[in-house]
Amino acid sequence: MPTYVNYTSLVSDVTNYIERGQSAVTDATVYNQIPRLINAAERKLAQALKLLGQIEVLTDSPSGLQINNPIVTKPDRWRGTVSMFYGGGAQKNTRTPLYPRSYEYCRTYWPDSTIVDPGQPPLFYSEMQYSHWLITPTPPDNYPLEIVAYMQPSLLDDGNQENFWSIYTPNLLLYGALLEAAPFLKGDERIPVWQGFWDREVAMLNGQDLQREMDRAAVRKAV
Repeated sequence: MPTYVNYTSLVSDVTNYIERGQSAVTDATVYNQIPRLINAAERKLAQALKLLGQIEVLTDSPSGLQINNPIVTKPDRWRGTVSMFYGGGAQKNTRTPLYPRSYEYCRTYWPDSTIVDPGQPPLFYSEMQYSHWLITPTPPDNYPLEIVAYMQPSLLDDGNQENFWSIYTPNLLLYGALLEAAPFLKGDERIPVWQGFWDREVAMLNGQDLQREMDRAAVRKAV
């Protein structure tokens, strides 16, 4: 029977590897720290990897383009923008691309964001801050918005037993948690071991996803 990884089994695996934190009564400090170590590993995974499975299509997210408002708030778990479309056309259901530009370009192209031209729909977006995009020209109407973005999978806990990492990268998730645990436990001699496993898995996964991206972009000349 194949093994199955979820949050509960991962906590058990971590405690077995480090031989600590089996009980809140006998080893409360480590027991209470293990969930934080797992969540730290998840955040580190989102920084280290850019995999197809991390991409989400957010329809009308976060709240669409709002009239007279050039600022759009990014969703909470955002980690990187892939593309952006708004609903154009008479029925506002035609996917119309917004083109990525630098913040400086957008400010130069439309320097006064209070100016709204009904005949000039949005053209560009830029990363304004970690939590916001800048849209130019300033939207002259409300538009639905579709965003394709790299997202941090919802963090694991007792109420969220599975996510992308636990299903598709369970080994790497385990190595990440053990790598986080080593300095906490003053086990510096274990850091190179877990770091080596971590680096190998990251390289393999990034290589696989690079091949997918190359295949996606390939020009097909024959059936």
